[in-house]
Amino acid sequence: MRIALTTTSVPDVDKLAFWNQAITRTLGPQAVTPRNDDVFAGRLTADFLGYLKVATIEADAQRMIRMPQHAARLDREFVSIGLQEQGRSELIQGSRTARLSPGDLVVYETSHPYTLDQYDRFRMHLFHVPRQAVALPNSDICAVAATTLPTDSGVATMLAPLLSMLARKATSCPPRVGEQLAGTVTDLLAMLISERIGEDESTGERNVGQVMARRVREYVNQHLADPDLSPEAIAAHHRISVRYLHKIFEGEGTTISRWIQQRRLEECSRELAQRRRVIPTVSAVAQRWGFVNPAHFSRVFRAAYGMSPREWRNAAAPQEAEPTRS
Repeated sequence: MRIALTTTSVPDVDKLAFWNQAITRTLGPQAVTPRNDDVFAGRLTADFLGYLKVATIEADAQRMIRMPQHAARLDREFVSIGLQEQGRSELIQGSRTARLSPGDLVVYETSHPYTLDQYDRFRMHLFHVPRQAVALPNSDICAVAATTLPTDSGVATMLAPLLSMLARKATSCPPRVGEQLAGTVTDLLAMLISERIGEDESTGERNVGQVMARRVREYVNQHLADPDLSPEAIAAHHRISVRYLHKIFEGEGTTISRWIQQRRLEECSRELAQRRRVIPTVSAVAQRWGFVNPAHFSRVFRAAYGMSPREWRNAAAPQEAEPTRS
């Protein structure tokens, strides 16, 4: 069923609130802010082809942010493809930034926080594929996420025109054809990611470091709850030196220790923001994600999110829940 939402007939004073509701309703919870002081104008359409969601945003310059508390409210995980058709944009996820011009593709994960800046009046097509439909390990998807994917070579030369056509014709596709096209898009997406991984693994020492960084990130994500997770333990597991491990993450724009802390904070903030009838204690959540010292956890959490873990948890708690001590 086609969804079409526009600010055209909305009073100026209500346009931004309407637009935030439209984006959240169609693409999941996130915060949208305009990049200038003019009266905001935007149009959003969405269709389904089988399990594939196809959406087009046409709007004034804006910033879309999915924060950890937004990601915690999602009930499904998707791998998304963005096709920039008009304007310039920048997508940031994790430690990577993809700068997009008209015709470029980008892949990102909806269940992880991100920022999408559109610097001009723009048109962008977004395609959401259920994570379970993409037959690739998380490490491969993570390695390609938030990187600019030009469409002048390889699998992208086939995928981009197909996506552009689907954005225009999705509403007229019969259900059976739509289901087949969803499978085609998913197959091409997996091929695109695998192709990019293969290029990275065969282009020299710099990309060897990127491949190792991908493997390290996957290992860290699987062992975040281990309080003994450390650069030394990670290096030993991967049979590399601690010095080389630090060198790899210099290229990622962070340090391995900071990235471990960031991921632990993201998981803690996600769990604390979940709406439950039984509210988890702050200390239990912190320990569950590898924080041993409660005072240290509270300090770094406040530095990252601007409020204490307890304030964060209580802001998301249902009104009828019984308070618990932390």
